[in-house]
Amino acid sequence: MTGQSLRVGGLVVAAAMLASCASLEDVVSAPGVELTEVHVETLDLKQQTFLLEFDVVNPNPFPLPVSTVAYGVRLDGHRFASGETSGGFVVPAGSEGEFIISVNLNLLQTAPELLFIVRDAVHRDIPYVLEGRLGVDIPAVKPVRFETEGMIRLQAANH
Repeated sequence: MTGQSLRVGGLVVAAAMLASCASLEDVVSAPGVELTEVHVETLDLKQQTFLLEFDVVNPNPFPLPVSTVAYGVRLDGHRFASGETSGGFVVPAGSEGEFIISVNLNLLQTAPELLFIVRDAVHRDIPYVLEGRLGVDIPAVKPVRFETEGMIRLQAANH
């Protein structure tokens, strides 16, 4: 082989490798993530603690190892909670999983109008919008985005 042939061959191999990395990202279908329950753990003037429960549906034919979860939740059009937490769970191939996030807030300082929404949401369903991304522990795959909306009723603490 000549030097020219080696360079062209090397470029073809490099292009194929880059193409396989780009297509690897496309291989991961976005999971379905849904806010299923919001439990009110504590609700006083200084601090409110909520447990947010999520279901994850993995449409992929392989397990989805979730390393991080970045999320934003709006209740009745108002920013309720956002953040990022470690995942540390695996959603089986073509199956469902769940995760729970504990959120501590001071709604009186940050969003007083949400106090009224939260109080009312124990008695009626309210609209929510959930968006974020799941960091997956698969080489060369960027975090997978999700966005859902629906209705939810807050559940009072059982203790």
